Amino acid sequence: MSEDPRPGAEDDDRRRPPSERKTEPIPTVSGTIIEFDEDEYGPLLEPHQKPTQVDLIATREPSDLVRRYLFPTEKFRGEWRRHWIHLVKRLSLGVLITFILGYIAGFLAKEGYQDALTILVVVWLGVLGWVLWDVAEWYYDRFILTNKRVMVVSGIIARKVAMLPLARVTDMKYTQSPLGRILGYGTFEIESAGQDQALRKVANLPNPTDLYLQVVEEMYEPEASEARRRPAKVDDGL
Repeated sequence: MSEDPRPGAEDDDRRRPPSERKTEPIPTVSGTIIEFDEDEYGPLLEPHQKPTQVDLIATREPSDLVRRYLFPTEKFRGEWRRHWIHLVKRLSLGVLITFILGYIAGFLAKEGYQDALTILVVVWLGVLGWVLWDVAEWYYDRFILTNKRVMVVSGIIARKVAMLPLARVTDMKYTQSPLGRILGYGTFEIESAGQDQALRKVANLPNPTDLYLQVVEEMYEPEASEARRRPAKVDDGL
């Protein structure tokens, strides 16, 4: 776009209505923290388009639970628990069974069946333990991404580690149900050279669009992914 040679042209443009102002494309860098200068671009934007800071991909350190499964030269990219919707089915069953057992317990207490009431309490404790076990498994299960592979670590007493090298991934997709689009979860399906593998379908992962883009970038643009995670150079003025 050619500059207006008239003196004060920039000030004149700022006084025009927003719809008549000349605009320049706002620079962006894919996958980085984008900071907009409101003094420079604010006058060109409508109120609902005010600039914000966007962190597309967060860099984190691996937890102690995950660190043991990484080899020294492997570069950690992120770990995720499954979405809380993963717990809803068993939690709902637990609540429903609790109401039913509570109703039966009230009847047994009224009729004086103490032995049956004791058995009912034991059954309820078993149901409670079943639900809490599912919550504990959800807490410890992780989906992990490195610069070399994707992994799923699951189980508490019997641990299961499934992994797939990124170099062998031939196709990857994710699907979201209508509820998944509202709540922000989806199911990943990964294929590797038309062969069966330990890690093929991972359900109920959070923020599937962002996660999908991060995995795809690690597969096709590893240099860009690595460059973004290097510490920024500090200019000490020397």
